[in-house]
Amino acid sequence: LQLAEAGGGLVQPGESLRLSCAASGFTARYYAVGWFRQAPGKEREGIACLTSGGTSGVGTATYEDSVKGRFTISRDNVKNTMYLQMDNLKPEDTASYYCAVDPKYYCSLAPDRYETWGQGTQVTVSS
Repeated sequence: LQLAEAGGGLVQPGESLRLSCAASGFTARYYAVGWFRQAPGKEREGIACLTSGGTSGVGTATYEDSVKGRFTISRDNVKNTMYLQMDNLKPEDTASYYCAVDPKYYCSLAPDRYETWGQGTQVTVSS
């Protein structure tokens, strides 16, 4: 099982980025997926997660309060890829961003629930 994030970069406040998380070696729609971030000197925090898509292929999303209304988690089952659309980015969103999957149906924002992680991608929001 492998995950590979992409899409990070340097943007100005108010701009958008879309992170991707490509899965290989397994069918990601049957896994819960989470997006996490870790800023220097801080603990890794969960910001969004999506339940297993199951037969419907969609899943139900949960968001941490600071990103509600700005970030959207989604999955493309054809591409076996998950996404995190980040709009109206703020300097406090600067961090390394990671995706992770768990074979259970329900998702969680707790990092210790997840066993398989990507390598991370850096997001920097600065004027």
